[in-house]
Amino acid sequence: MLYALYETQRSFMEPFADFALATAKFYSSPTSLLGKSPMAQRIAAGYELAYRLAKDYEKPAFGIPSVEVDGVGVAIHERVEIDKPFCELRRFKRFSDDPATLTKLKGQPVVLVVAPLSGHYATLLRDTVRTMLKDHKVYITDWKNARLVPLSEGAFHLDDYVNYVQEFIRHLQGAYGNCHVVSVCQPTVPVMAAVSLMASRGEPTPLSMTMMGGPIDARRSPTEVNDLAVNRSYEWFENNVIYPVPRKFAGAGRRVYPGFLQYSGFVAMNPDRHATSHYDYFKNLVKGDDASAEAHRRFYDEYNAVLDMDADYYLETIHTVFQEYKLVNGTWDVRSPDGELERVRPQDIRTTALFTVEGELDDISGSGQTHAAHGLCTGLDSTQMRHLEAKGAGHYGIFSGRRWREVVYPQVRQFILDHATPRQPAASSTAPTGAAEPAPAQAETVQTPLLAGVTAAPPALPQRGPRMARKG
Repeated sequence: MLYALYETQRSFMEPFADFALATAKFYSSPTSLLGKSPMAQRIAAGYELAYRLAKDYEKPAFGIPSVEVDGVGVAIHERVEIDKPFCELRRFKRFSDDPATLTKLKGQPVVLVVAPLSGHYATLLRDTVRTMLKDHKVYITDWKNARLVPLSEGAFHLDDYVNYVQEFIRHLQGAYGNCHVVSVCQPTVPVMAAVSLMASRGEPTPLSMTMMGGPIDARRSPTEVNDLAVNRSYEWFENNVIYPVPRKFAGAGRRVYPGFLQYSGFVAMNPDRHATSHYDYFKNLVKGDDASAEAHRRFYDEYNAVLDMDADYYLETIHTVFQEYKLVNGTWDVRSPDGELERVRPQDIRTTALFTVEGELDDISGSGQTHAAHGLCTGLDSTQMRHLEAKGAGHYGIFSGRRWREVVYPQVRQFILDHATPRQPAASSTAPTGAAEPAPAQAETVQTPLLAGVTAAPPALPQRGPRMARKG
């Protein structure tokens, strides 16, 4: 009922949003009589702010037409490599007519970026993808809005997420021989499960896995997100945040955690910061600071675009990751596509190097939650593991913005290069099955210098576009 009421309200507000936008244009146009009236700039700014607060935000595009590789413009073509009911494996294929550049591109590592399925679209990792395209062949999991998936496609469980990741890894291994995996936030847990299951079966595993700001062990340095999951029961979540999709959508009747409820939770974590940001946007419009106003629009076009999550997946994630801690307790069984239950054993991973990244100021995945992966992967030695704590970085800063580009990414790139060739399996580990929490292996830890800036500021304006080569 709540979802239907929300959609009714949104439909009611749509003409008012259109009116606000049209009025803002009239008052800001230098050729309009209204634009010459006193206070025109302030009135236009007020109406534009009202428009942005009332408008509906659709899924943004990745919008990466090109990147620059060693001073040469490389064209990017997006295409869907695998289309699953709840996810698309999206490829960013690179083209160049410069022979030396083309040779270099062909020899670069293949990376599967596993994007979060936790409210926002995969386009939240646009800066991650754009940066990595300079040195890698990049694929990404582009999760679909559950309200657009018909009921005939069935439910989507946490087990299905793990199985999707395995299928995508196998696809890249078949195409290229092997690949590297980068997971950001929520997918660190299912990626760990996917690679563990492949290792337990004796399948080839990725050359490396980079885990950034994820809840491997949500008991460590708990945040508001963790506290909410612990202080509320499974039944509370099922009864209070799960609603059927209204009839107007393709997924009508599907039980979901609606995007608008998730967005309310995002804003509630930092209401003062968002209020200040919108007021600053109004002031920038009044004084004609177009660059700052455009940066605000880009940030909130992404931040305000949210998707619905299938109820089974969401509730199972709460139960498995944030309430029962099944991964670190060694009690997580995943159902394979053929219906067989398999125990997740990270200690069986022996040929996939591990790099964990945390932000010093991360208020979503607390300090130590991602680093806990080192204590689970007891089959790896110290040369296969590394940890980075990005000083001064918040949650978004470890995969987007200046800290990501200047501090985190260079080390991710080097780690992938250092483990670009297959490694022979190490000696069998004697770690017992289901160990509560193995002692951490001694991994190399790097701490980055403190950089100036605000943790959750809107992303910086893009740099001047690269010199384009002809498409090949």
